[in-house]
Amino acid sequence: MAKESLMAREVKRARLTKKYAAKRAALKAEGNYVALSRLPRNSNPNRMRNRCKITGRSRGYMRQFGISRITFREMASYGLIPGIKKASW
Repeated sequence: MAKESLMAREVKRARLTKKYAAKRAALKAEGNYVALSRLPRNSNPNRMRNRCKITGRSRGYMRQFGISRITFREMASYGLIPGIKKASW
C-alpha cells in the first residue's frame, strides 16, 4: 500500500493539471514559454504518476485495467476479472 501522503500528492497534481490545462494550451499555442515556465510545476501533466486504483502501487501499472500487475494476478486467480484464465503462473 502506498503512503497516504504520496497518494494525496497525486490528487493535488491532478487538480492542478485540470485547473491550468486551458491556460497551458493557450500559452503553448502562442509560443509564450516564459509565461508557461511561471506556471506551477505540478500543473504539468508529465508530472502525474499512474497508480493502482486498489493499492496505490506506482510500478507495474497496467493501463488497460487501471491496476498493478500484482493486483491483476490476485484478481485473476480469484476469477474477478472476466475473460482472464490463469495459465501457468
